[in-house]
Amino acid sequence: MFPAASLLTIILLALSITTSPIEVGNSPITLPIARRLNVSNGTINLLQQDRARVVALKDNSLRHGGHHSAPVINVANKYLIAVGIGSPPTTYNLIVDTGSSNTWVGASTPYVVTKTSVNTGQPVANSYGTGVYFSGTEYTDTVTLGRGLTVANQSICVASTTRGFISVDGILGIGPVDLTEGTLVDEPTTTIPTVTNNLHSQGTIHREMFSISFEPTNSEPVTNGELTFGGTIANKHAGPIAYTPITTTDRAANYWGIDQSISYGSMTILSSNAGIVDSGTTFLYIASDAYRMYMSATGGNPDPDTGLLLISSTQYNALENLNFHIGSETYTLTPNAQIWPRSLNTYIDGSINAIYLIVGDIGTPSGQGFDFINGYTFLERFYSVFDTTRSRIGFAKTQYTDATTN
Repeated sequence: MFPAASLLTIILLALSITTSPIEVGNSPITLPIARRLNVSNGTINLLQQDRARVVALKDNSLRHGGHHSAPVINVANKYLIAVGIGSPPTTYNLIVDTGSSNTWVGASTPYVVTKTSVNTGQPVANSYGTGVYFSGTEYTDTVTLGRGLTVANQSICVASTTRGFISVDGILGIGPVDLTEGTLVDEPTTTIPTVTNNLHSQGTIHREMFSISFEPTNSEPVTNGELTFGGTIANKHAGPIAYTPITTTDRAANYWGIDQSISYGSMTILSSNAGIVDSGTTFLYIASDAYRMYMSATGGNPDPDTGLLLISSTQYNALENLNFHIGSETYTLTPNAQIWPRSLNTYIDGSINAIYLIVGDIGTPSGQGFDFINGYTFLERFYSVFDTTRSRIGFAKTQYTDATTN
């Protein structure tokens, strides 16, 4: 189990609705995302936390039955949304996770039974890696995500036992519904509809989809993004949204998986293979052979304190673009977008003026069906759309794609 509350990157989704023009969808609702870095008891190796999640994501992708194990919840990097449950609603601060799909409460704030609460009597349990888990009983209840955005009869678990969850009440899982298979203890082959599923089936949103936008930031606290259910926001992207289908490769297809190739400058470092897009992973991860090529080309060396690749100012000035080829489009991380914000180095136990790259080793060679993870440091440069209705993911450039922020 990881050290508790050593470094918390907390992204809060406030319960308010933006007035941005709506581009697609039937009454979509947008929740602002605020980022806060909280340090308690010193710093923590953020890469170590991330790698634990990477291992769990890969291990879970191999499961085709039996007990389900969700990916590790990165205790160093959290995305929280204030969710109302019940009528009248009690507010719970839940981790938003695209890599798991159960919604549950009870880790900190006790569940309050109201007139809309129904105990189904079904036991529910899930593990998020070594020493991090919950178990309890399924209820159905009314879930409120914002003014006018409610989900009736949503399945939630009221946890009676939890471990590894500090300063949060539970999880709002918005991954693919199949990730809930195995979590109903007495009905292991039954899946549980997610909040996004039910928003669509109950007619609250026209399309079963959500979109995410982040703005790169080198300070904290700051409101730097938005989560939108049921549509997209026109002024959050600078060009058209290009869609690519969910991959058919088994391992990555369990998540929000896509096919892509990657080049550094003009050199291909990863041929077209499957991987995933995951908001709960902080850094970018690529297959081991691709990582070695990237490390050699950039001249980076693993830093003993942070675990990230460390480069000199001269090497930074020589960096080339890192290109992600998805469908017919290319999404480019400029040299500046490939480094951790230098003003935040001390939060990850780094040196103040050092330059760290945000690309890591996924730990297995290419061709394994799980060859990359496009994490938060990718998503903060591109608008992303997760469309269950049409089994696809979309990306678009933003005004921050090429910005020098780090």
